[in-house]
Amino acid sequence: MIRRLKYNEIDFEKYSKCLENSAQRKYSATKDFLDITSEKHWELLVYNDYEAVMPIPFVIKFGFKIVINPKLCQQLGIFSAKNDIEINDLFLKFFEKKYNIWYYGFNAANTFSRQLKQRQNFLIYPDNYEIVRQKYSPKRKRKLRLDDDILQNSEVREISIFNAREFISKNLIGAKNEKDKNSFLRIFTNLEKAGYLKLKAFFYGTAIINLIAVYTDHKTIALLGTFNDKDYIKLSGSSFIIDNVICENIQTKIFDFEGSDIPSIEEFFSGFRPELEKYPIIFNSKKQLIKVFFWQQKNRLKFKKRSFCL
Repeated sequence: MIRRLKYNEIDFEKYSKCLENSAQRKYSATKDFLDITSEKHWELLVYNDYEAVMPIPFVIKFGFKIVINPKLCQQLGIFSAKNDIEINDLFLKFFEKKYNIWYYGFNAANTFSRQLKQRQNFLIYPDNYEIVRQKYSPKRKRKLRLDDDILQNSEVREISIFNAREFISKNLIGAKNEKDKNSFLRIFTNLEKAGYLKLKAFFYGTAIINLIAVYTDHKTIALLGTFNDKDYIKLSGSSFIIDNVICENIQTKIFDFEGSDIPSIEEFFSGFRPELEKYPIIFNSKKQLIKVFFWQQKNRLKFKKRSFCL
């Protein structure tokens, strides 16, 4: 009932139709987003004739295929017209049996008969902006009341990745090295070329002191990154531009904060009073992955010897 399809075997029209009509729809599972973030290194598990689908991104390490969510891709998982635990369990069993899994994030709507580890995300659902803003914490509301002299010398502008590249590169937190940093910049550049990325900058005088990168489509605004000049952190420019984007879009689109388990970031997001959602994950440490790999290799050798004897 479940088939494993390589990238060039996927019927993308059927895949996109299943995703858009699913109960679990996530922008991060769209073909364009996955193509850009994974560089087309993904394949698909399909239930019957695209009644349910599960995209599987991967990297090749030491000649072996290892499953890991690509950068900026928080949730994937199973997508179908309605959430079905039995079907989800079939996918999970097939997935764990056939793949070497490093890290995979399902979506928040996916449920299984057994408990998986969970991570958290924050969302604001479409509503009237004034109602949304009323829910902000008192501290967040104070942060948004900028002094007159700051207001007179500042503005929020949308800029291109070309003009933002230097600021992002200088203030990017989380990149392990220069190669990792360039990978993030490549993704931002390609998302902008495809028409999905917007960069909002807070200018103080003539200098950028805060910037956010957001993914945008017809249903979702997702916060892909916040970048701040530490010398101006007290001006609360990030709060101001996030509120600006919420104001412009929340009437019709979900605002997805993309979550975090880092306490300081969680506290910052919580000030906007989003709804907390938890999503299941599978995570294996490198040590666990190596153990599984050698176990699989051992079993394959046993099977080959048995077949040779027969």
